[in-house]
Amino acid sequence: MRSLDDLDVDGKRVLVRVDFNVPLDGERITDDTRIRAALPTIEALRERGARLLLVAHLGRPKDREPEFSLAPAAKRLGELLKTDVPLAADLDHVPEGDVVMLENIRYEPGETKNDPGLAQRLADLADAYVNDAFGAAHRAHASTEGVAHLLPSAAGLLLQREVQTLTGILEDPGRPLVAIVGGAKVTDKIGVLEAFLDRADAILIGGAMAFPFLSVRGHSIGDSLCADEDLEPARELLERGEDKLRLPVDLVLGRAFDADTERRELDGVDVPDGWMGLDVGPRTADAYGEEIAGAGTVFWNGPMGAFELAPFAAGTRAVAEAVAAAPGTTVVGGGDSAAALAQFGLADSVTHLSTGGGASLELIEGKTLPGVEVLS
Repeated sequence: MRSLDDLDVDGKRVLVRVDFNVPLDGERITDDTRIRAALPTIEALRERGARLLLVAHLGRPKDREPEFSLAPAAKRLGELLKTDVPLAADLDHVPEGDVVMLENIRYEPGETKNDPGLAQRLADLADAYVNDAFGAAHRAHASTEGVAHLLPSAAGLLLQREVQTLTGILEDPGRPLVAIVGGAKVTDKIGVLEAFLDRADAILIGGAMAFPFLSVRGHSIGDSLCADEDLEPARELLERGEDKLRLPVDLVLGRAFDADTERRELDGVDVPDGWMGLDVGPRTADAYGEEIAGAGTVFWNGPMGAFELAPFAAGTRAVAEAVAAAPGTTVVGGGDSAAALAQFGLADSVTHLSTGGGASLELIEGKTLPGVEVLS
């Protein structure tokens, strides 16, 4: 993969694809992690004499809805860089400046279709291209893939680190390799589970994803979330890797998915009718913590339960604390796991916190990421 060292940028304008798809409360950014993650590449290019034109998306606008404007991101970046970052209203009105940001690229109808005409318009604005948006690298869009064919191009520091770290834990991990996989659906992460069945020493299952596995083992699951289409994949995964898969041994139940619902702990995994499993129990958390503590490499993606509801956050908190304290290499694959680390104040306590949920999972699965492949 071509790196910044392969580009001559002195005195040139560089189009930099960044991932500023940040959460907003009105116009207030509630988590600027992705903006701060882009700073090393931005500062490295500026130190080498480049003028920067940043391109990013926010949400999935259908038109030019103002709630999807990147104005808050431009303002926050200016604060971090201690300089003014003007926002170009569209591709036809791009001001000069050391650091300029384009308005939401998904305002342009050809972006997600990888329209060659839009890619050319972007290329006409710059002399070189750098992709530092790992969170969007699994999409073949005009700003992530199309434009890279038209300009001298390379990976930014963040994109390079993400790819090297995630491929490294698959190709040459410190042993034992422990994967923690949670979330809602087996089918959403079947590729990840299959990848780790071949490579990991243990796979710790949590969240609603555990219930298809428990169901096919003959346990009652009450009203717990369990899609019919998840049952057969769960059965096949158990047949292939029952020696590696670890499932909950106790649960925390609720009557409904609500912070104020009636709550009870279950010493076992047979959920009565009228109840749903909303967290792993303390014995499971302790057992998972022991596996994590003895690992040479840990990969975590997906919460252990409904951590956004305070009464059901203990299992995810325990796993987050175990990952943060683990002596080996710890990699967290973005998404809800990253949100959990931030919620518990542990985001700076892991070796690598990925900025790309979907991209990190596709890379683990062995899929080709278009935004990475074009830089090879």
